[in-house]
Amino acid sequence: MDKDRIDGAANQVKGATKEVVGKLTGDRKTEAEGTLQKAAGQVQSAVGKAKDDVRDAVNK
Repeated sequence: MDKDRIDGAANQVKGATKEVVGKLTGDRKTEAEGTLQKAAGQVQSAVGKAKDDVRDAVNK
């Protein structure tokens, strides 16, 4: 499994946590940061999956 997939999943969790904390506290800035971090984590996970797919295709 590619490191980007692991890091991306971690960023998704951190972002989701920030987003919830922001909603609960009424802090729109924290909520927005969480939303962006979660989205960045999703992109990073997708990049890692693509790398894994390419690596698997080459190694067949």
